Amino acid sequence: MSSSPASFPAPAQPYGRPPLRAVQVLGGAGAGSSAHVRSLTTGLAARGVRVTVCAPVAAEGEYDFTGAGAEFTPDASGALRAACAGADVVHAHGIRAGMRAAMALRRGGRRVPLVVTWHSGPPEPAGPLGRLSRLLERHVARAAAVVLGSSSDQVDLARRRGARDARLAAVAVPAAAALPDAGKTRAELGAVERPLIIAVGSLVARRGYSVLLDAARAWRVLEPLPLLVIAGEGPLRPELTRRIQEEGLPVRLLGRRRDADRLLAAADVAVLPSRWEGRSLLAQEALRAGVALVATEVGAVPELVGDAAVLVPYGDSGALAGAVAALLDDPDRRAALAVAGRAQAATWPSEDDTVAQVLAVYDELMDRPVA
Repeated sequence: MSSSPASFPAPAQPYGRPPLRAVQVLGGAGAGSSAHVRSLTTGLAARGVRVTVCAPVAAEGEYDFTGAGAEFTPDASGALRAACAGADVVHAHGIRAGMRAAMALRRGGRRVPLVVTWHSGPPEPAGPLGRLSRLLERHVARAAAVVLGSSSDQVDLARRRGARDARLAAVAVPAAAALPDAGKTRAELGAVERPLIIAVGSLVARRGYSVLLDAARAWRVLEPLPLLVIAGEGPLRPELTRRIQEEGLPVRLLGRRRDADRLLAAADVAVLPSRWEGRSLLAQEALRAGVALVATEVGAVPELVGDAAVLVPYGDSGALAGAVAALLDDPDRRAALAVAGRAQAATWPSEDDTVAQVLAVYDELMDRPVA
């Protein structure tokens, strides 16, 4: 959990200004964006910013934005418009949140600057869904005073979609607290005398779980037989469950878990088979925990992990299966990746860095006429 607001001094407001009023808008309860908003809220509130978080009730229940120093309001349209009406700056997280915030500001009639952090990647390349995604991206990019991208390709994409001002932004999430003994966790999962592989993320197509199950089929010849656990929920659960049962795969679907960091710390190998990722929460937690990571070479993953993970092409189940099997058979390589992972994590922006950059953007917008 993040540091409490009392751990930072609240500076005097510049030029005799009243406290800055910032609204953080979440379009869903995704772990990465929610953890980022929780961290950002803690730091901003500690520095004297009056923060309102507009998000799903489920996200408040899990991330406790109120406990971080914010006022919480549910993400209903009327509540969002009311929150934006009293704001100095509105900061949306994700394309969907950016669209809703832009509409609320337009209907409210106030000239309030909109900042949008892009947490997602390129849309599907073809079809109606892809066209709709590109349309939304263009609208949000052009409505925002500033677009913050957590990776270089997100910044480039925002500029192609018409963003007036797109910048690379430090996006940090809280480091995990001390975790209980991994042996107990492994016993709970049924992996005391067998390797444990973990994946974390919603059960949706872009996560690449169909490819991961193909890899799990190849692991059936390994001795001892590894166990793959997937923590997450989503619309693909029935299809994945059917495959696991019909093919006799050594896989357990755990559903949505609030203790994914505990599960991860007990694993021998973490896998990230996604079609696209930004600053993946799983990748950050794996490297910080010293867990060997096999990930697809997509999006922001290469620049995030450097040489501290094994990267494979997206969609290549053979490469994924082989990379994991090789690590399970080589404890020295896993130990070396653990050291490299912690060293790589030490180079990432801190939570303070993230808050300082965002606050600097807010202050800049206060001195800039709203277009």
